[in-house]
Amino acid sequence: MLEIRNLTIKLIEDDRIILKDFNFTLNDGDKVGLIGEEGNGKSILLKSIVNIDDVKNYCDVSGKIYLGNEIVGYLPQSLEEEYFDLTANEYLFSKVDVELIDYNKLYKYLADFNLAADILSNDIKMRELSGGEKIKFILVVELLKNPTIFLFDEPSNDLDYESLSWLESFMKYIEIPYIFVSHDTNLLSNIASRIIHLEQVRRRSEAKHTVSNNTYDEYIRKRQNFIDSETNRACKEREEFDKKIYKYKRIHDAVQHDIRATKNDVEGRLLKEKMHTVKSIGRRLEIEEAKLTKKPDYEAPIDIFFDNSIKIANSKQILDYKLDSLRAGDKVLAKDINLKIIGPEKICIIGKNGAGKTTLLKKLKDQCQNLNLKVGYMPQSYFEYEKKDINAIEYISDSFIKDNHTKASNLLASLNFKREEMYRNISDLSGGQKAKLFFSKMNLDKAEVLVLDEPTRNLSPLSKPEINKALRDYKGAIIAVSHDRDFIDEVFDKVYELGPYGLKRVKLSF
Repeated sequence: MLEIRNLTIKLIEDDRIILKDFNFTLNDGDKVGLIGEEGNGKSILLKSIVNIDDVKNYCDVSGKIYLGNEIVGYLPQSLEEEYFDLTANEYLFSKVDVELIDYNKLYKYLADFNLAADILSNDIKMRELSGGEKIKFILVVELLKNPTIFLFDEPSNDLDYESLSWLESFMKYIEIPYIFVSHDTNLLSNIASRIIHLEQVRRRSEAKHTVSNNTYDEYIRKRQNFIDSETNRACKEREEFDKKIYKYKRIHDAVQHDIRATKNDVEGRLLKEKMHTVKSIGRRLEIEEAKLTKKPDYEAPIDIFFDNSIKIANSKQILDYKLDSLRAGDKVLAKDINLKIIGPEKICIIGKNGAGKTTLLKKLKDQCQNLNLKVGYMPQSYFEYEKKDINAIEYISDSFIKDNHTKASNLLASLNFKREEMYRNISDLSGGQKAKLFFSKMNLDKAEVLVLDEPTRNLSPLSKPEINKALRDYKGAIIAVSHDRDFIDEVFDKVYELGPYGLKRVKLSF
């Protein structure tokens, strides 16, 4: 059994507590959804459970984590860079004792995840796998450890629809308890039986956590109802109280005026006695004010929007792209690709892992740039675009002109960046914060076309409604790769599936 007692985690660099006096027990049958905004410590909590020493280089940790004889399976949010140049075989043997590998299970899992058996050849390196293939292979390796509890950090990242369906079924029927971080609201709604919610309240200066024995949908509904009812109650009480204060001050000021104006000793003595009574009312009002219902502390939603000056005419041809064959090295991934985009259309591309979606998206980005369009690009792997020794403010500002610097600061603040996070090296930010950083830069650069590769993969489900709305209202064109069901449903005009014979327009039903 996993037991956590009085766990407090503080980020050393920020001198900021992200988890305080956290108590939790993972029971048999639990399927726990771990949610919260980016940078609130979800991944750090999972890493602490796996091996608390791994986080002590950048966190002060107190409290206890009891694992007993549990075997922990752990799917990280992304593959650590140190494993990129290992072959899939080498990665497997680095994680699991070769003598303990059950090859029947291994090949069953490979088939279940639609991974080719030749993935285990000594010619394929981990860096050469697609994002989805990496996620699936890491999960296969962890399952071979025969874990008794599991920790999933964004398990649906980069998975195609077929794999998503398998993952959801797997997580629904797996018999061991687990905790999972996910941005996928469908996965949370369909799977989670309990919720852990990590928040940073009071302008992200105070850590707050909630452990709920409700499903995700029940928790979100009850939380919002509580926020609405308590906020209304607090506002009404404050309104009534302010009326009393207004009346009190009028009486107080009137009596005080009369005391100053009178020259009659008897009248003055009576007025002073009256003032004594008035002041006693004032003291009672102070006590009453202390008992007023307080507005609930909760993390404010992000505030994201795109500049209204970014516009593309409805009749303008953005792209008329033709490609005889899409290749990865010598391998032909797809043939006869045709894509035309007119005006501010929003196009989403789906397809199986390894189909070449990211490769195609990069070609489309290059084509748009060659046509002198202002392009905003969000890659699937952020580290490829991380510049060394540059902080968030510097990254999104074109120069150090004060006006640009102020705009960048205000924009990042609206996305719930703390001041110290704005001046932190971007390589040290969480995946979700990096995603927000890309959106910020696109906005400040007034990009006419957004080219997005799995843009919601690291965003909190609590941020996603705002992101979806901002992109839906965006007046430019969008070309994206995604398998996020809510995102596709709410944002895009057209969906194309990439397969061996090019792009085929499809209608999805969720």
